[in-house]
Amino acid sequence: MSNQNLNNKIAIPYAEALLSFAKEKDLIGEITQDLSSISVVLSESKDLQNFFFNPLVSNLLKRDTIKQLFKNQVNDFILNFLLILVDRRRISSLSIIIDKYLQLVYELKSISIAELSSAIDLNDLQQETLVQQIKLLTKTNEVKLLVNKNPDLIGGFIIKIGSKIIDASLLGKLNRISLYLSAS
Repeated sequence: MSNQNLNNKIAIPYAEALLSFAKEKDLIGEITQDLSSISVVLSESKDLQNFFFNPLVSNLLKRDTIKQLFKNQVNDFILNFLLILVDRRRISSLSIIIDKYLQLVYELKSISIAELSSAIDLNDLQQETLVQQIKLLTKTNEVKLLVNKNPDLIGGFIIKIGSKIIDASLLGKLNRISLYLSAS
């Protein structure tokens, strides 16, 4: 079993427990915000990631660091949750746990996540039109659009929604023409 599959298997029960608690206490918004903030902190600091993921660093030191960083910054339940992850030597799975939790929340709230790669920056009107079309396509109430610019596409865009990919880029069209011509 690959390390990624193992981390996913570890993350799912923790994410489900977080969601269950959040629903029970009616704290989905607050816990989602806290976990998103923690995710941003981790993604912006490679040193912090390396510190938490290093098995040679003592759990006591990791616990003290978590308390210093997040005490009075996040819900007490989330702080205790982080400390439990340290105690159970699962803190290295934190990013995956947060991702799984967010996926579960988005499913619960009928939110789709769409990744847009375009050759140029789209204006607000173009993005809103695209969001409305994605809502119709996915039959969801809300769409979270993650936009990134990729000049290699030459023109057009690529949208990823879950496992679906819509390639309306010039590069994609050129590749399809190339495949067609080489097969002939």
